[in-house]
Amino acid sequence: MIPHIDTALYDYELPEERIARYPLAQRDGSKLLVYNQGEIGEARFADIESFLPKGGVTMVFNNTKVIRARLMFHKETGAQIEIFCLEPLVPAEVQQAFVERRSTTWKCIIGNSKKWKEGELRLVVATPKGDVVMRAERVKVLGNASEICFRWDNEEVTFAELIENAGVMPIPPYLNRETENIDNTRYQTVYSEHKGSVAAPTAGLHFTDDILAHLKAHGNDLVNLTLHVGAGTFKPVQTKDVEQHVMHAEHVVVEADAIRRIGWGKKPLVAVGTTSVRTLESIYWLGVKLLAGKSIDDGLSQWDAYELPQDYSSQDALSALLDWMEKNNTTELHSVTQIMIMPGYKFRIVDMLVTNFHQPHSTLLLLIGAFIGLDWHKVYDYALANDFRFLSYGDSSLLIPKCK
Repeated sequence: MIPHIDTALYDYELPEERIARYPLAQRDGSKLLVYNQGEIGEARFADIESFLPKGGVTMVFNNTKVIRARLMFHKETGAQIEIFCLEPLVPAEVQQAFVERRSTTWKCIIGNSKKWKEGELRLVVATPKGDVVMRAERVKVLGNASEICFRWDNEEVTFAELIENAGVMPIPPYLNRETENIDNTRYQTVYSEHKGSVAAPTAGLHFTDDILAHLKAHGNDLVNLTLHVGAGTFKPVQTKDVEQHVMHAEHVVVEADAIRRIGWGKKPLVAVGTTSVRTLESIYWLGVKLLAGKSIDDGLSQWDAYELPQDYSSQDALSALLDWMEKNNTTELHSVTQIMIMPGYKFRIVDMLVTNFHQPHSTLLLLIGAFIGLDWHKVYDYALANDFRFLSYGDSSLLIPKCK
């Protein structure tokens, strides 16, 4: 059953000066708010392991990599047109789109769109393999976005190489500044691997190689999966009732081995970031969808988590998903999820959560409300009263709910 929730209940006053516009000098130098079954304290992020269960945990990371998604083209008149690449259309699979060597078509947002009435845009890209002439053609309008076909004149150069050399890192709009050199490394996790996001999984920005090595050396199981974060993550809920909000869809990639380690590990599971939560809970519901005799070819729709059968165990669901992967001769699940996690949702996989502090009226704050209930007010009031820094480059929290 879809919960009915008043959006106004997930609002709070966030002063502009509390938004962290730049990262701290050290990744792990941020503050850590610890919410443990109703009790709140604070520490340094570098000491996070001391707040985890003594027998170790399974900690799950989203290893997506932010792409330099903003491309600055110019018309012959000199007008600058920004093309912000959101997701590939042809080919639709993210990794395949990046290795294309002649052309690829993407869903994009156009900046200064009124000055691009017709014709192609042209951009000369300097690459290690020489200058490449890149062209952009608007095929059609897709609501607030456009379908853009990119072509280039050097088959030795991939699309990934073009945007790496020509693109600009897409930092969040609420930072109210232009991208700077520091963002090229700090708006990226140290474990990022698979290109495809237009926003960072920011809970992971605090982790360093030393922290990861220390966690692993002390008996914690570190598992990677991938959710490519879309621009929809910044879209506030603007409807009076949450259920009227249209949730954005995001691509997920999870290996069979990761599913086994998640489903049959005997340690509490800690999700690093809301994107990891969304992926973990999605793989459960994909399994349930199979058990209900439905196809998962189209992934998960917004309300599947509320309308599918509710009584399957996590092991039943994950076993069904693994069986499906084996039958389809694949060790890697590629899917799309649109599920919306909001108060009233019952978590099936995640026990604890590492996350930053999120915007008012955001779907991410709704997820926090689902995870720790009305105590989200208590957590955010504490953070505001104790000089915590907010949003992508802000401080972190470890949330351990009273009950799952």
